[in-house]
Amino acid sequence: MKYEVNELSPVKREITIEVPAEEVNAALGAAIALYKRNHEVRGFRKGKAPASVIEGKFRAQIYGEATTDLINYHINEIMGELGAQPVSRIDVDAEEFVRDEDFQYKISFETAPDIDIPDYAAFEVEKETVEIDEAELTEVEKRILDNAAEVKVLEEVRPGKEGEVVTVSFGAYDAEGKVVDGIKAESFDLSLGQGQALEEFEDLIKTLKPGEMGQKEITFPEDFINTNIAGRTLTMKATVHAVKERVIPEMSDDVAKKAGFENLETMRTAIRESYKGQREQFVKSKAQKELLDKMLAGLDFELPPSMVADRIDRLVADLEQRLDRQGKSLSSTGKSLDELREEYRAQAEESVRAEIFLLAVARKESLEVTPQEIDIAISQMAMQTQQPFHNLKQYYEEQGLIVPLRDRLLADKATDFIFDNAKVTEKAPEAEEKKPAKKPAAKKAAKKSDEEAEGEKKPAKKAPAKKAAAKKPAAKKTTKKADDDGEGEKKPAKKAPAKKTTAKKATKKADEGDEAAKKPAKKPAAKKTAKKPAADEKE
Repeated sequence: MKYEVNELSPVKREITIEVPAEEVNAALGAAIALYKRNHEVRGFRKGKAPASVIEGKFRAQIYGEATTDLINYHINEIMGELGAQPVSRIDVDAEEFVRDEDFQYKISFETAPDIDIPDYAAFEVEKETVEIDEAELTEVEKRILDNAAEVKVLEEVRPGKEGEVVTVSFGAYDAEGKVVDGIKAESFDLSLGQGQALEEFEDLIKTLKPGEMGQKEITFPEDFINTNIAGRTLTMKATVHAVKERVIPEMSDDVAKKAGFENLETMRTAIRESYKGQREQFVKSKAQKELLDKMLAGLDFELPPSMVADRIDRLVADLEQRLDRQGKSLSSTGKSLDELREEYRAQAEESVRAEIFLLAVARKESLEVTPQEIDIAISQMAMQTQQPFHNLKQYYEEQGLIVPLRDRLLADKATDFIFDNAKVTEKAPEAEEKKPAKKPAAKKAAKKSDEEAEGEKKPAKKAPAKKAAAKKPAAKKTTKKADDDGEGEKKPAKKAPAKKTTAKKATKKADEGDEAAKKPAKKPAAKKTAKKPAADEKE
């Protein structure tokens, strides 16, 4: 076998391969032997049919598999010799596979550009010192108390007020007096002032005493979660059954135990430690991002178009998933798919630049991700999304997502490596960044308070709810990687197009478990096409 490499661009390679007739015949012989052993032919005992009979009966399958096996074998060999790591699918333009004749074909693929990694120690970055904001910790305790509150029916007969809970039955009616699907509920507990319902609807409820019925015309927003009534004017009718007050308890060991802690002291210690840990991660990630931006600013390299297109696909898929959870579609953005893709291009290019650079650092410094680390990452996602670990791992394997996950973990390690080897100095916190978020609670407290809060808000799907009023976020761990592909890791995107190859046997090897995690670059597969490369084919 001989091959010649043609560098079409800094990120595009074309390789011409010539295979002697001896190898062609050997590949056909191996395929025939396999079919002879595994298939029955009438008139012959299994495994005893002559090779010529087997070849005649299964010619198309034998030649197809022999071609694929030979191409994949050579690709693996060539990639190993060149040290090439394709970042796109490998397209194959092959001549006809003929016994006793030489075989020639071309493969083309994109690869990461060569990068001159700068000296990490030459870069300086400042990291803020961590200060604990007692007001933030107090806020957490207030939320825990709020979740521990008892709801009691008021003896006084009057309309409900902000902060109180009103039990109400309601429905939306069109101009003909017919009930509108999706906006109807019986004995629903509505927390006033919590953003569960449209302000106009709450205004109506606040005028009604228990036992009273009222109605009001309400125009639903154009971006209302129920697209069937978005922008429509409907008559909301409501009957109030009871007004309840929330009785907030005093902070005590009992409250702490209900929140999942041993006692009050343990709870406060956990909250403080969680806040500090989240804050430390926040300022570190912020400094890491600043350092990465500084290093990238001095580098100029071409980006593989397929990586950018892939990242745009994932960003659009993430958007589609978020909209789907709100009962909307991409069309609700008022933009075409092409417009959305162009809108995401700059973000995609930035994240691909960071990924290419960080993976280059990982290769230079011989950083590795073990199969166990991949399992830990999947296990964490499984807990976050409340899915069985084995189901999620199987999904990642089947969808070709193990390698992208491994690359993300490698990028994280490279980010830490750069940061550890740069000149890092500490500085006082910036005023505007002093408060990372409003939910820095310890894991147990955060989980419980979040679950209970969701328990109160979920029924609002039936109510004329506001457009997803965002809760104040937790002090999130800022992703180390410039491209945190959003929710994609937590909830696998519908279109997470991993850069996997297409020939059956090599694909299986590339995607299989731990080997894929260890050496994905050496298992590229090929797609055989009829003398025409599929460069523009979408995944």
